[in-house]
Amino acid sequence: MGQALIAAAAPLDLGKLGDAAHWLRPGTLQLPALPPLSLYVHLPWCLKKCPYCDFNSHAWGPGMGELPQAAYLQALVADLQQSLPLVWGRPVHSIFIGGGTPSLFEPWAIEQLLGHIRALLPLVPDCEITLEANPGTFETDRFHGYRAAGVTRLSVGVQSFHNDSLRSLGRVHDADQAMAAVREAAEAFDTFNIDLMYALPGQSLSALQHDLDTALGLAPPHLSIYHLTIEPNTWFERHPPSLPEEDEAFDMLDIITQGTAEQGMARYEVSAYAQKGHACWHNTNYWQFGDYLGIGAGAHSKISFPHRVLRLIRYREPALYQKQAMSGQAVSQGHEVARKDLAFEFALNAFRLKNGFALSDFSARTGLPLSAIEAPLAQAQNKGLIEQVGQRVLPTERGFDFLNDLVALFLPPEGKTAVTPGATAQALVFKPNQ
Repeated sequence: MGQALIAAAAPLDLGKLGDAAHWLRPGTLQLPALPPLSLYVHLPWCLKKCPYCDFNSHAWGPGMGELPQAAYLQALVADLQQSLPLVWGRPVHSIFIGGGTPSLFEPWAIEQLLGHIRALLPLVPDCEITLEANPGTFETDRFHGYRAAGVTRLSVGVQSFHNDSLRSLGRVHDADQAMAAVREAAEAFDTFNIDLMYALPGQSLSALQHDLDTALGLAPPHLSIYHLTIEPNTWFERHPPSLPEEDEAFDMLDIITQGTAEQGMARYEVSAYAQKGHACWHNTNYWQFGDYLGIGAGAHSKISFPHRVLRLIRYREPALYQKQAMSGQAVSQGHEVARKDLAFEFALNAFRLKNGFALSDFSARTGLPLSAIEAPLAQAQNKGLIEQVGQRVLPTERGFDFLNDLVALFLPPEGKTAVTPGATAQALVFKPNQ
């Protein structure tokens, strides 16, 4: 849905992107202060495109030559240098290196990347630096190298510990490699994440229970669990697999929520469970409607100014992105978020959090008065989708389970048909990292 908003908005004059004074001019919004800033870096290649994946990833496998690590790093640095006027002087609280499969890049490349970032941007002392990794054998051998390069948090894309499920998902690793990778991550990092998926082709409740028990047995501080959905323009859309019925998927989610709670992991976000002190700061900043600068092929950005909020997208195809970044024009499109869309964009993010949001945060992050959301808040409360506790607005259990229904109440009138009523929370995934 974030994509639809971008496509529908009037485009920016990209020639003014480097003109900070242009974005600081008066406007209709009044942000009292700028939100925290994160940096997203997209490394777009993977060994094989998974049949369910709709992210901007491109296969780079055997027979394709050497991965162009150095050339791509040059493009990233050029992109970041061009972006500095938009975020000048603002401290960066987190860095997320995603993909694709970033662990295809060697530790020396990640070390160089982080060195360039530190030279160009002020990082807070406890800046969270996450890198996504896959459990392939040669990638696992690099985990300690990533730690030495400055990465503080690893996110391991396991998806399943069952070989049949891994094959159905088109993954290139097996269950033994997945377990070895998680153990290696635990040795190298104080904080790491396991990615799991559920409602997989042919998956039973007992198979899901096995995946969950195996994951929890490895004692991860953080667990991200995603409902498999059939996304447009994927192999699975063209060749749909047989997936569990919706009621069975809900039963799987109940198993996950109960099992994680028994291990002391709190469900702090729709798809995320964590031990105390191990929530992902970077993703939380997204859901709190914080700012993020995205560099790399297809990366998205949300940048706030005192009187406006911008969204930007980089060129998507890696070779074209590199060419454009080196010529000084990495951004392919963007728009200034319309005043009428801000309430929906805020709700789309904030209600993913179990703890919801403080009423004061709405005005602080959107520059709008609380009166802009009085009507949808009242509707949501009448439908039993939210509750208000003091000055905080929280999704109820029903609101959490039917997040589409909740956030649809915040759409401007012309956009009310953009969300399918009755869809589960897991079906609603706003993806800032395309």
